[in-house]
Amino acid sequence: MTAGRDTDADAVSDPGPKQADLLTAGQATPKASSRHPAASTDGHRLRMRERLLTGGADALADHELLEMALFLAVPRSDTKPVAKRLLARFGSFANVVSAAPPEIVAVDGMGQAGAAALKLVQAAALRLVRAEVADRPVLSNWDALMAYLNAAMARERTEQVRILFLDSRNRLLADEVANRGTVNHAPVYPREVVRRALELQAAAIIVAHNHPSGDPTPSQDDIAMTQRIVDAAAALSIAVHDHVIIGNGRWLSLRALGLLTG
Repeated sequence: MTAGRDTDADAVSDPGPKQADLLTAGQATPKASSRHPAASTDGHRLRMRERLLTGGADALADHELLEMALFLAVPRSDTKPVAKRLLARFGSFANVVSAAPPEIVAVDGMGQAGAAALKLVQAAALRLVRAEVADRPVLSNWDALMAYLNAAMARERTEQVRILFLDSRNRLLADEVANRGTVNHAPVYPREVVRRALELQAAAIIVAHNHPSGDPTPSQDDIAMTQRIVDAAAALSIAVHDHVIIGNGRWLSLRALGLLTG
């Protein structure tokens, strides 16, 4: 840290021979049956719904959860093949829903509607974990705060700096992305951080940023910038409780490391 084309509707399963072709061949138009793709897909979806409602999310595999999210967005499509392609491309359910929309749309069979459905899943998950730190003193709910920051930042492909603004009782006033950068650089401006804290009447802040490399070890730039934020905030009696760096499944606190003074 330092100072097209929407293909969702097109990616449908083969509906079978057209009625005109069947008539040309002297055959009767087939009725929906277990051999008809639409009937087969409908039955598969019904079974998944029943398993979800009776057994919970653990009753479904990752590709089935993705299928369900996608068929709500593209109901005419057989979403199982594209769900498996997404997992093959990104490696896990969490990585799929955390991927950037352009990356999702680049997968064969995906389009804007499907990408929006997956980002909705991610947004809902973040709202749930964020609710665990809302209206509570964050310093006494540190594990919940780290769970939220990991969910929000650990899978970002570029550096992102977030500032958590706290009131005098250390309750969350606002959680804002101060800047986004490259894979190893995200500038943050101490005066802007302090100005925003004054606007929100914040008594304290927590700085957080991610390392896309997965290694949360602070760089010298991280340490120097943190001290500049501390100095700017101290001039206006705003406390900097910590600077947390989020890696892949790990996080480090500069205060716990003895690298944050003031």
